[in-house]
Amino acid sequence: MTAPLQLAFVNFTAASYIIVEGKRNADRFFIIRSGKVKLSKEVQIVAEESGDILGPGDFFGVVSTMSGHSHIETAQAVTDVTLISVQKDQFSQLIQKNAPVAMKIIMQFSKRMRYLDEALTRITLKNNAAEDPSHIFNVGEYYAKHNQYNQAFYAYQKYIKYCPNGENVQNTVERLKKIAPYVKNTQQIFKPDEMIRIYSKDQIVFCEGEPGDELFIIQKGSVKIIKITENNEILLAVLKAGDIFGEMALLESKPRAAGAVAYENCQLMAVNRENFQQMIKTQPQLIARLTTLLSERIWLLYRQLANTQINEPLGRMYDMLQIQLDKKKIDINTATNFSFDFGLKELVNMVGLSQGDGSIYGKKLMENRTLQIMNDKIFVKDIKEIVKQNAYYKKMQQLGKSRTL
Repeated sequence: MTAPLQLAFVNFTAASYIIVEGKRNADRFFIIRSGKVKLSKEVQIVAEESGDILGPGDFFGVVSTMSGHSHIETAQAVTDVTLISVQKDQFSQLIQKNAPVAMKIIMQFSKRMRYLDEALTRITLKNNAAEDPSHIFNVGEYYAKHNQYNQAFYAYQKYIKYCPNGENVQNTVERLKKIAPYVKNTQQIFKPDEMIRIYSKDQIVFCEGEPGDELFIIQKGSVKIIKITENNEILLAVLKAGDIFGEMALLESKPRAAGAVAYENCQLMAVNRENFQQMIKTQPQLIARLTTLLSERIWLLYRQLANTQINEPLGRMYDMLQIQLDKKKIDINTATNFSFDFGLKELVNMVGLSQGDGSIYGKKLMENRTLQIMNDKIFVKDIKEIVKQNAYYKKMQQLGKSRTL
């Protein structure tokens, strides 16, 4: 029998610090019962979409608590405040007894993720995130130019479906006829109530700009999340069994902000809006898992945005490698070597370098003898070398800034 949920109430006087940015081992988050709390960051990379003053019913500290990473912000009491303290292991019980709290957290996280993702896209790609169905034509063009005809066929068909009066419809029809002889197999069509879906390696699950009303849970295999822009494929993440993706389109009823492609043969569970609402009430552990994953992604987006502030391309590459180590919670004090689940080309895309610069700095990176390419993946013999190099480049940048002051 599950023990009854017992939440603690804590009080802070005005001007008191509640959580501090950078502090590790967060084990609880807070819901404001009365009073006001101010959130701040040491380095404001992008302006937030809403104010930093929180009031009754608002919450903070969820990202660090649910993700298991250090705090990404500081919370200070503006007035005397009374807070509800929620420990991580109490989260499932909390949302089971109070579904609206779960939906408020998930909806806020989804909006926050979309905002941060758009900011990262503007900075790294010098372009706005494509959330317009007309962008599907550009996706098709990319795949066609790279002789990936199955993927191009999928994108062109979706463009005609969602943009029947689009300016590129005639061009799309002609392209479909041209590439049809080279298409080895057509995309499998799933029924709306068909929850378990099988995808082959490189098969598109959905492309950016495509409307969507389902989220996906990976049961077997892996999926890569990508963006297509300026004739480049930008790798955002590689997700594996247990991960969830596609939730933003489901929650906010907006076009997909990124594409999803089977990285290897995979089995997915598709969850629509009706099923999702039922899951909130009946499967709190799944909602807790979704909240944890959203927390991980928000933390990662903040780290990626900070990465864009590093001037030296080689420094950005080392920092991105450490971000991936931190993401997987690799203990540098005990671990030695490590094999990343991506190669040099993907790393170049992650830090937003052009193909030309990526080739130059990729070669410079591999001059470090602790790094190797094994089975098309980056392998490091000693992960402390990545931490050392990352710290060096950040220190050099700080020294450079101090000289200009």
